[in-house]
Amino acid sequence: MRHIFLPLALAGSVVFGPANAETVIQTEVSRGTGAVLRGLDKIAGEAIELELKTGETIAYGRLQITLGDCRYPFGNLAGDAFAWLVIRDQKNLDQVLFDGWMIASSPALNALDHPRYDVWVIRCTTE
Repeated sequence: MRHIFLPLALAGSVVFGPANAETVIQTEVSRGTGAVLRGLDKIAGEAIELELKTGETIAYGRLQITLGDCRYPFGNLAGDAFAWLVIRDQKNLDQVLFDGWMIASSPALNALDHPRYDVWVIRCTTE
């Protein structure tokens, strides 16, 4: 399994001392082989779990969801996962609805803005 050092600046940075001195805390992370997402159809009132492998694209309602990567704190698979997702409208694949990192512990920090569907990260998978 490959380990990656990623600045905690992904979720925000910490500043100590004078205004021009910045300390960046790094945390060791591991890469998952996939992710579990939760999808909510706000009109039908149905929530389902969506399992994707890295690089896989699935259809959910009118959405096309692609998982680019999933990472989690080293040694803590149940910890705070964050996943790179690209979400498009299936009726217009040129229209990207979301392209970025979603963080399991803070789904509203960088969320999909769609009138019918919500999608958020639950955890990474390693198999």
